[in-house]
Amino acid sequence: MKISYNWLKEFIDTDKTPEEISTILTGTGLEVESLEKVQAIPGGLEGLVIGYVLECVDHPNSDHLHVTKVDVGGAEPLNIVCGAANVAAGQKVVVATVGTSVYPTVGEPFKINKSKIRGEVSEGMICAEDEIGLGSNHAGIMVLDADAPVGTPAKAYFKLNDDYMYEIGLTPNRADAVSHLGTARDIAAFLKIGITKPGVSAFKVDNTDSPIEVVVENEQAAPRYAGVTISGIAVKESPQWLKERLAVIGVRSINNVVDVTNYVLHELGQPLHAFDASAITGNKVVVKTVAEGTVFKTLDDVDRKLSADDLMICNAEEPMCIAGVFGGAKSGVNAATTSIFLESAYFNAVSVRKTAKRHGLKTDASFRFERGTDPDMPVFALKRAALLIQQVAGGVVSSEVFDNYPNPVAPFEIEVTYKTIDRLIGKAIGHDTIKAILTGLDITIVTGTEEGLSLKVAPYRVDVTRDVDIVEEILRIYGYNNIEIPTQIRASLNNSIRPEKDTVQNAISDLLSANGFNEIMNNSLTKSAYSDDLEHAVKILNPLSSDLDVMRQSMLYSGLESVAYNQNHRAADLKLYEFGKIYSFVDEKYVEAQRFSIFLTGAYKSEQWNGKAVGTSFYNLKAVVDGILKKLSITDYTTEEATANGLAYGLQYLRGNKVLVSFGSVAPAALKKADVDKEVFYADFDFDVLLKLVRKNVIVYQEVSKFPAVRRDLSMLVDKSVTFGQLKQIAGRTDKKLLKEVNVFDVYMGDKLPAGKKSYALSFILQDTEKTLTDKAIDATMQKLIYNLDKEAGAEIRK
Repeated sequence: MKISYNWLKEFIDTDKTPEEISTILTGTGLEVESLEKVQAIPGGLEGLVIGYVLECVDHPNSDHLHVTKVDVGGAEPLNIVCGAANVAAGQKVVVATVGTSVYPTVGEPFKINKSKIRGEVSEGMICAEDEIGLGSNHAGIMVLDADAPVGTPAKAYFKLNDDYMYEIGLTPNRADAVSHLGTARDIAAFLKIGITKPGVSAFKVDNTDSPIEVVVENEQAAPRYAGVTISGIAVKESPQWLKERLAVIGVRSINNVVDVTNYVLHELGQPLHAFDASAITGNKVVVKTVAEGTVFKTLDDVDRKLSADDLMICNAEEPMCIAGVFGGAKSGVNAATTSIFLESAYFNAVSVRKTAKRHGLKTDASFRFERGTDPDMPVFALKRAALLIQQVAGGVVSSEVFDNYPNPVAPFEIEVTYKTIDRLIGKAIGHDTIKAILTGLDITIVTGTEEGLSLKVAPYRVDVTRDVDIVEEILRIYGYNNIEIPTQIRASLNNSIRPEKDTVQNAISDLLSANGFNEIMNNSLTKSAYSDDLEHAVKILNPLSSDLDVMRQSMLYSGLESVAYNQNHRAADLKLYEFGKIYSFVDEKYVEAQRFSIFLTGAYKSEQWNGKAVGTSFYNLKAVVDGILKKLSITDYTTEEATANGLAYGLQYLRGNKVLVSFGSVAPAALKKADVDKEVFYADFDFDVLLKLVRKNVIVYQEVSKFPAVRRDLSMLVDKSVTFGQLKQIAGRTDKKLLKEVNVFDVYMGDKLPAGKKSYALSFILQDTEKTLTDKAIDATMQKLIYNLDKEAGAEIRK
């Protein structure tokens, strides 16, 4: 969640710095993950000044350029060549002086330099609106009011203020804090100051000429539904203040009406939706569910099949909006809209969550409705939005406010004793302090005695329903750091992460060592000649030698040096592994990563009396890699060709977008760098990723099946581009219950097959853990496999 510092200060009167507010927020449970200075307009108009055009004449060597003299408040006016058709003497304009970086609305920033244009010196640029990020108009230069003071920085003239943006890691229970109002409430409670909410006393109904009938059929999914009609509006670009306020928190401006709904959403935490009144067929809004399978086109132009459980906002004939989640393509506000029906509602959190998940939609509105919005806020937010729309788009309120709220949500009534508070906190807090904190958090004290308090908690605090929740609220505002740590702690704490890194490392080492591998340990210092990206290398300031001048960026070359050393000492058959770290310098930060590498070269199986030596191949390395992942119970990964530097060919396994391991044959260029003259096979594991995956593994006991497994084989003709991995994935998706294994036992490519084709022979192991498989069940599964292999991979089954 993103919060603006300047916006917060509209709710609370404080001189606390952004950094101090950050500390307060984190201390009260709203963890600030980042704090950054932001500018609503890129560049902040730095270097731009207000100028006065003293002279404007035609360029002697051009039929469309002008040569101007512009006073920018300096000792001498500037000569500026300008191509705008509307430039003229006597104008007040925005000037970008030499050395200024300009940030256009579209395109990359560029720097203003002194130059000659067709023989005339130009010492700056007279700017158009879109050239400095103030809008999209490029019809000509910006002409300012005649009273604009010459020499004034444009930043001051346009009243741009730098802001600070907090990125808050909001926990699911804090639905009350998903707005600037909610965040400000915690700060005010901590600072023991009041909070200023925006006023809506100016709201009034101008006429009732455009009433829209509203019918709420499903009151369980929509416990409260409010709306009002506003007529005579002009949909256009939002004013600068509104665009800037939204831009700071990363919200893109759309138009003045939609921007107001987004503004109120982030201000008060209440989602709103504006319907084009002309799209409300029958002048009627119906809140209901529709038939299963109804097709509805959403704002993103996607046709979605609705569930009978999806709550919809409909007109007299068809759905217009998925309630609390996403608007429809037909009913939204557009440039031609002159009247709107503004909706503000309190929807059932479970209903919205299921609908959003069903359609794979995550919006700002669903984010809030899913967690539980304030049932007392809809009408207040509606009036607030109506006043803002009238301010930026004009219009009149042309209907009474409709508010369907048959069963008001009652506040939570909680009894809490001072004894419980002191016991759970571990410290006696004064009664007055407790009462002040509760009042600051908008928790009403109904009655109080020497033993405790009777409280009423507003329904928007969906996470405060018990006495222990009250204690938590008191403690987070009082401050965890204000609770002294006792001199004696009667507890045994174990904060180590399970499984421990050493445990995983030892398990891998035991596996490899038992299979004839030797562990190596190399120096993390190496030579820069090995680096493929010297720009991001960690360089040693005072290296002992040129061979030890950088920290290694890869495990490859230090391992190859070990291979070369052993080969030079007549030890050519090697199975090596190493745990270590690699280092890089990225974005002005030093980065350290845990890696694990394997090296194979020479004979994998030594010469025996009954057989010759067998050379190491890529498949020997693959078997080792697969064995390690199986040992760690990591099975759910995808395979693709390796893209790692230093490999001639190979594979890489991925989990999501993270590479678990890259392995293959080392490229000749890399071998040459390390003076290795024989083929080496290399695997590079991301040990940090492995550890994270191992920690997520849950070991579940499962009995060995008492029922026999069945094998079925299929021979098929596929395109050469189709891999076994693809076929295995298709088979796995086809049947997850009976299909236990898929193996390839024959591959053929030759002139007897059609061009561009190859033949695969696959075996499928089927087994039911609950009963003996019947021929009917086996045949059904195989038919599904044949169908899906044909459909998804174009596999032609050979009879």
